[in-house]
Amino acid sequence: MSSKRIVPVNTPLFIGNEKKYLNDCIDTGWVSSDGSYVKKFEKEFAKYIGVDHGISVCNGSLAIDLAIAALELKEGDEIILPTFTIISCISSIIRLGLNPVLVDCCPETFNMNPDEVIKKISPKTKAIMVVHIYGLPVDIDPIKEIATKNNIKIIEDSAEMHGQTYKSKKCGSMGDISTFSFYANKHITTGEGGMVLTSDEELAEKCKYYRNLCFKAESRFVHDDLGWNYRMSNIQAAVGLAQLECIDEFILKKRDIGKKYQDRLKNLSEIFQLPIEKNNFAENIYWVFSLVLKQGLNFSLKDITNYLSSHGIGNRPFFWPMHLQPYLLKQDYFKNEKYPNSEYIAKHGFYIPSGLGINDDDINFVCDLIEEAVNELS
Repeated sequence: MSSKRIVPVNTPLFIGNEKKYLNDCIDTGWVSSDGSYVKKFEKEFAKYIGVDHGISVCNGSLAIDLAIAALELKEGDEIILPTFTIISCISSIIRLGLNPVLVDCCPETFNMNPDEVIKKISPKTKAIMVVHIYGLPVDIDPIKEIATKNNIKIIEDSAEMHGQTYKSKKCGSMGDISTFSFYANKHITTGEGGMVLTSDEELAEKCKYYRNLCFKAESRFVHDDLGWNYRMSNIQAAVGLAQLECIDEFILKKRDIGKKYQDRLKNLSEIFQLPIEKNNFAENIYWVFSLVLKQGLNFSLKDITNYLSSHGIGNRPFFWPMHLQPYLLKQDYFKNEKYPNSEYIAKHGFYIPSGLGINDDDINFVCDLIEEAVNELS
């Protein structure tokens, strides 16, 4: 009896020097955050993105914590961010006593709408969190222009955008401070892990200070401030460095996966909104391959995702908007706020297997099952 074929929603790819660098960590005994691969990875990743300083951390969520903490905003200050994003973005804001202000997304790209950002700016606005979503970057120039005029900091969350560009500039190079995740489903991975990037030396030093329990060189265990242990291990950094060496190949492969899905699923354009392949400032990098059900169908998101799951096809729902999060509503945030674009895609969108480890047979199998699901459910 043969086992059911399974296509996970993500399979990472290790084709470089990962084992070599890991063995070096083990052979030398340098496995903690003091090892040489941490500094090498920070330096090379910052250089790749085009900024001066990289500060590695345990994961992408903590990178956001650190970036906001380094800005040293005051309680009650406002940070504008998209409602359509992962909860890590807003949890850091709330825990530091700051006020989140939400904006809706553009329905075609799922990214925060710059016009909505501009409308929400107030005298209390001290930062804007620009979160690039799923494969295309935010149209950041209008946001940067208004931010510069009003002395507002930009936190650029590029967790899903390794190697993506906006008008030829690397995502993660355009904010005052930026954050990345190296979770297993990202273009390059360290398993868990993240990075804060900045060209501001003062912000970089604050991040290093807070990341390392606020230790001081002259009196290590005498503390003037409270920080966190957010350090990345040498083992994680060794994997990250090896992955970074392959990033150009990974980006080409991701775009090839996206093209193959586009070609196979374009005949279902009356059923699904497919990802935009490119716009006037970027080509899709396809962190994930997303599908959004169109209106007027006689089956639901749950119907099709359950069908795919039951046949071995991994899938994930979209982010659930911040203004609909039960915890935040219980805390009296965002009462009666409506963001229709984000609500629609959250209730009707999902993504399918597109990790770097997927092969052509898997892609065809996924597409066959999606076509089968549509035919049966219709």
